Amino acid sequence: MINRETIDKIMDTARIEEVVGDFVHLKKRGTSLIGNCPFHGEKTPSFHVSVTKGIYKCFGCGKGGDSVRFIMDHEKYSYPEALKFLANKYNIEVEETELSPQDAEAQSAKESLYVVSQYASAFFVKQLWDTDEGRGIGLSYFKERGFREDILKKFEVGYSPDVWDALTQSATNAGHKLEFLEATGLSIKNDNGKIYDRFRGRVMFPIHNFTGRIIGFGGRTLKTDKNVPKYVNSPESEIYHKSNVLYGLFHAKKAIRDLDNCYLAEGYADVLSVHQAGIENVVASSGTSLTVEQIKLIGRFTQNITILFDGDAAGIKASLRGLDMILEEGLNVKIVSFPDGHDPDSYMHHVGAGAFKTYLEQNRKDFILYKANVLLKDAGNDPIKRAGIIRDIVESIAKIPDQIKASVFIRECSSLLEIDEHILLGELNKMRSAKLKKNFDNNQRANQSANTKPYSSGPPEPLGPPDDLWDDSAGPMGYVQETVEEEEFQEKEIVRLLLAYGHEFVNWDKIDDMYIGPFIMQNLADVEFDDPLCKQIINYYKTEIDNGRLPTSNHFVKHEDRAIADLAITLSTSEHALSENWLNKHLIYVKDESMNLKATILGGIFHLKKRKVEKILMNLLKEIKEEKNEDNQMILMQRYGVIKGVEREISKFLGSVIVK
Repeated sequence: MINRETIDKIMDTARIEEVVGDFVHLKKRGTSLIGNCPFHGEKTPSFHVSVTKGIYKCFGCGKGGDSVRFIMDHEKYSYPEALKFLANKYNIEVEETELSPQDAEAQSAKESLYVVSQYASAFFVKQLWDTDEGRGIGLSYFKERGFREDILKKFEVGYSPDVWDALTQSATNAGHKLEFLEATGLSIKNDNGKIYDRFRGRVMFPIHNFTGRIIGFGGRTLKTDKNVPKYVNSPESEIYHKSNVLYGLFHAKKAIRDLDNCYLAEGYADVLSVHQAGIENVVASSGTSLTVEQIKLIGRFTQNITILFDGDAAGIKASLRGLDMILEEGLNVKIVSFPDGHDPDSYMHHVGAGAFKTYLEQNRKDFILYKANVLLKDAGNDPIKRAGIIRDIVESIAKIPDQIKASVFIRECSSLLEIDEHILLGELNKMRSAKLKKNFDNNQRANQSANTKPYSSGPPEPLGPPDDLWDDSAGPMGYVQETVEEEEFQEKEIVRLLLAYGHEFVNWDKIDDMYIGPFIMQNLADVEFDDPLCKQIINYYKTEIDNGRLPTSNHFVKHEDRAIADLAITLSTSEHALSENWLNKHLIYVKDESMNLKATILGGIFHLKKRKVEKILMNLLKEIKEEKNEDNQMILMQRYGVIKGVEREISKFLGSVIVK
């Protein structure tokens, strides 16, 4: 177990903008940083990072927390794993107390998969550089291909000897359990119970996750036997999900963000070659067809993807069909294709690093226009084929969510395809309408299947209890629900004010010098909170004050009860921020609530009291209506009059405070 001093040091050192910034492309907006949420698909940023408060909040999916919570949610780490990740990032030595056997076993299961993968990687690297077989076969292969040693070491490539169980024997002798070797796919047990290595006689490419830990491998055979698969990849495991991984991203993420572009290649060797040419913003799809998850992964760092296509014409046409989903995610796509017979790896070694970089810069083409050119060449003068290709291209444009960008492509394609722009626009609108209708129909079917009652053609029945609680003068039926919601809002507003200003010291007229937190608690001593979470926070706050301590927002943001932490984060953040342009450009000074804290705090206190009084009045009216005894009814009416007078005084006070 990590000791308290180490945890405090990690929490004090970790900066939320640096931790989140490793995973999300953040831009400054007002006092916050914003970006696309990494936890749910979105094209318009709703993910906010508050540097001053050290927290993040997504106003789309609701996720929020501090640096540790972000790593836990993003990497699916346990609390200790997230702390160790941050400790490693900031070079903090982790001091631990001894765990109980039960805790150690719970922590070690998933961690063991990482540990055995790291062991395997070190084993393959040692085999490549320190054994006769590795140097004579594996290293010779890489050097014949023109790879430099520094690139091979950077990507930790290795060699798996052509022996049935070399890795398995080495790992088990080193104390690693066979169950973890099998769980990662490094070892395989056949039907007869014999254990053997998955990768044998292959050069090895370790696959790192986003944070640099090894989660899988790709192995390339050096044999010419056509019955032997050229590449073998790790199977899916608890730590490796190939559709969510991009080979090389760990090494490329900083360059992608800095250069605002990501080169997407097909194979492991392509990534190494492009890196060797001095271009580090390159990744590969790890031997799988490109997935939406991989596209979203790139989208965290840049909105610009450049696809590096092999020079095979048939392969290019096949790949074009799968790239529309990049457009659908709102990213900009360019294409670079290489001369026939070349892929990025072979072309870089063929022309050299300098000429390769120049080629990339001079041969980028927009995906839509590139697609149109490729397909039109294939169609020739066949009008039927040309009509089909035109429809295919418009379908691609229809997937672009940005309508301005789509209209630009329509104009350019109109010239290229020699078709009137209005015809293409008409076809585009038809496709979009059909898609909208399809989505609407799907939603309708989903709603119908979720409801137990069929839809009625008549008007909906009014909501509310069956019996009238009020006469006409007492207000509409919806007033009950509205009052409850307003009361909950006002309770949360008090909690927000405590979190934001409770620790501030004030000196107001007719009020002794004191902190805002105790001032609020004193003025609400007679008020009972109904919302369970607000009640917990208020009770905790009161207990801390009684014990001579003044809680800060961090007490609640980092609370062990996740529901309390989530509420504190939500109340401590805002989706909207006042633009600095009001003052900088328009010379208009706009006050915020902190400029008149007295009005803000008193307003919060008395708005809540007003709602509580309204609730009392509402209950009294109900009692008056239900009371049959005239004397008792008169007593209730007198009480109602007194409370009504209190309500008037509060309203009067609120009016004067807010005006001031």
